[in-house]
Amino acid sequence: MNSADLGRRVGVPSTALFTDQYELTMVQAALKAGTADRRSVFEAFTRRLPEGRRYGVLAGTGRVLDAVENFHFDDEMIAFLRQQEIVDEPTLAWLADFRFSGDVWGYPEGEVYFPGSPVLRVEGSFAECVLLETVVLSILNHDSAIAAAASRMSAAAGGRNLIEMGARRTHELAAVASARAAYVGGFHTTSDLAAGFRYGIPTVGTSAHAFTLLHDTERDAFRAQVESLGRGTTLLVDTYDVAEAVRTAVEVAGPELGAVRIDSGDLLLVAHRVRQQLDELGATETKIVVTSDLDEYAIASLAAAPVDAYGVGTQLVTGSGSPTCSMVYKLVARAASADPADPLLPVAKKSMGAKSSMGGRKWAARRVDARGVAEAEVIGTGPVPAELADRQLLVELVRGGEVVARESLEAARERHIAARAALPMSALQLSRGEPVLATEYV
Repeated sequence: MNSADLGRRVGVPSTALFTDQYELTMVQAALKAGTADRRSVFEAFTRRLPEGRRYGVLAGTGRVLDAVENFHFDDEMIAFLRQQEIVDEPTLAWLADFRFSGDVWGYPEGEVYFPGSPVLRVEGSFAECVLLETVVLSILNHDSAIAAAASRMSAAAGGRNLIEMGARRTHELAAVASARAAYVGGFHTTSDLAAGFRYGIPTVGTSAHAFTLLHDTERDAFRAQVESLGRGTTLLVDTYDVAEAVRTAVEVAGPELGAVRIDSGDLLLVAHRVRQQLDELGATETKIVVTSDLDEYAIASLAAAPVDAYGVGTQLVTGSGSPTCSMVYKLVARAASADPADPLLPVAKKSMGAKSSMGGRKWAARRVDARGVAEAEVIGTGPVPAELADRQLLVELVRGGEVVARESLEAARERHIAARAALPMSALQLSRGEPVLATEYV
């Protein structure tokens, strides 16, 4: 969601220098050669999923649209480029007037993808398209990695609430993007207030061990928290002795106590003991929240435990072992000029091994079986087969430089849940395996 939709004054800086130097030097050389205006098509895709993963999750599309809108060079940036002698004066003049005027198509945010899926297609002049490469990839690679981890954790949680709480484990701005991507992937809330402010994600949080240690006794700490936040608060019960803390928590808050949080120990064993104790004390509605270095495997191992919510930090914001999706942004077609009548010629790097790619402006569709379950990712460069016409995945995002498909973050989240549900059941297995859908080229 664009922050403007919420009426929040969140300034998005120019994204023009979120790029690599060679993007600008290529523009300079192309301007001098007379090829900068050649009509071009770039596509973002990944050649493979992280090892053992069965599907990818596209996240960050909304942030890409914001980045494209804010990609412009102000006077200070132009002065910097001049001082550092990055490019020559004719190129500086071109950059000073730059605004993206092309078209962007892509998979809608929250959709799943597979090796070769053209998740983003950027069309325009070579110069304007190539400038976007780095910022597009930095957003999509980061956000999609977090969303994929979040999706696996969401599937493992089986409908139980998930709290994103990784802000202290990553860069402060990456924390906001991570919370956004985690929400797309199925998380319910975040501890990060900047994410709540910017994107409207529900926020939660009560107290840490420091609050208990501040007070003379655990009872004093619980009483202070309940008097301030109400009986529905969540009390942290593993600072000293868990059983004693649970007893004290119910004595202080009564059976109306909202939840207790466990942050250490054998979570499976402790959760069962705490549930039994809460029930014996009459706090049958009090929830149990567990934290402590969780990932999708730890969450799955707690499936039989009486746990109501999971808080996840480090493993989520680092992609649970896969911090990038290895997406690339490649020129796949170009014309001989800027003339729309000139045909687009497919182009591709010739490479040995894993870095080969397929040229041509692509479409993508997902074929389903008679029960509506996805069975293949079909990608082509020619006419779309009639039977796949209503199964196409790419949607128009930017037309003539203007964003035409901005949507709420909630819509992306709901789309992901639906897309994941339409995959074969084996997609939800956490064991290592091949992509759940084969990619077919036609």
